[in-house]
Amino acid sequence: MIQWVTPEGKLTKQGLKHWSKFSNDEKREWLRWMILARQFDRRAILLQRQGRIGTYAPLEGQEAAQIGSSMALHPEDWVFPSYREHGVALKVGMPISQVFLYWMGRVEGCKPPEGVRLMPPTVPIATQIPQAVGAAWASKLRKETFVSVAYFGDGATSEGDFHEGLNFAGVFKLPVIFFCQNNGYAISVPFNRQSASETIAERAKAYQIPGVLVDGNDVFAVRGVMEEAIARARKGDGPTLIEAVTYRKGSHTTADDATRYRPSDEVKEWIEERDPVERWRACLLHEGLISLEEVESWTHHCDEQVDLGIKEAESSTPALATHLFEYVYHEVSRKLMRQKTECETREIPWLN
Repeated sequence: MIQWVTPEGKLTKQGLKHWSKFSNDEKREWLRWMILARQFDRRAILLQRQGRIGTYAPLEGQEAAQIGSSMALHPEDWVFPSYREHGVALKVGMPISQVFLYWMGRVEGCKPPEGVRLMPPTVPIATQIPQAVGAAWASKLRKETFVSVAYFGDGATSEGDFHEGLNFAGVFKLPVIFFCQNNGYAISVPFNRQSASETIAERAKAYQIPGVLVDGNDVFAVRGVMEEAIARARKGDGPTLIEAVTYRKGSHTTADDATRYRPSDEVKEWIEERDPVERWRACLLHEGLISLEEVESWTHHCDEQVDLGIKEAESSTPALATHLFEYVYHEVSRKLMRQKTECETREIPWLN
């Protein structure tokens, strides 16, 4: 497994070798984005508990995998996320308020600003993988330069879409990155109960594409392997499967109780000894690139940004009930039209 920074925040030999590859400003930026992702996540959980947003999928513990990978993307690249990539969404340009709107059940939360190539979060498991492959196929056919990235969890690798996507991409050498955040559990099923292979990365061999196993809590290493994979894809050398080994600190969603299936000593180890934000903060402090005062200031600034995003989302015009009828059918049936009319006039006996 590729690791450039130890859990204690010390550079490994490979880390020392690659240290000068990135500017000090960029290294500091990684920490800022991870702090923002974490503060956003913690506030989202509080909002859900207060009934101000719907069921929510926490990301805490996976900040390094998300920020490290998305920092390597270019504005022209397409992102196909699952339901947990809030850090990726923020980094590629999705406003905080719109990410909150999505979790409030608002369709506006699915529409990124002009120029942001981010698809809506995919809740059905693994369906974004063939879609990312399709975009990459279009890129190749049109002789364009963009790369597409599919983000998914370890549970998605048990779906047929995973095989179909990697097989097609391998055959046609498409410019797509398959980025798996292996957080150890497909909801409540541990990885060793859903796969006989020791890693997900080794499955790449079956499709004749590179498979990379990286410490997903090491933002430096994730940034490095993602950049190499993207450069390879852009040159026309085909796809890469990246397995970022990480851990979600909380439950699968706010409707789940992870204490029922995860050992407490395992959770404690990942939280206390392998925290991705603390690891990179310790590294930057050790290398003299930041001060504790700066980290405190960044955290305060991130809290203010999240507060503003919440206010913007909650002050938006309430959605009409008739939005239920939009974006489902191209041609609306007579029955649905009758229901929509009844909904508009608030005469809705069909709900009883």
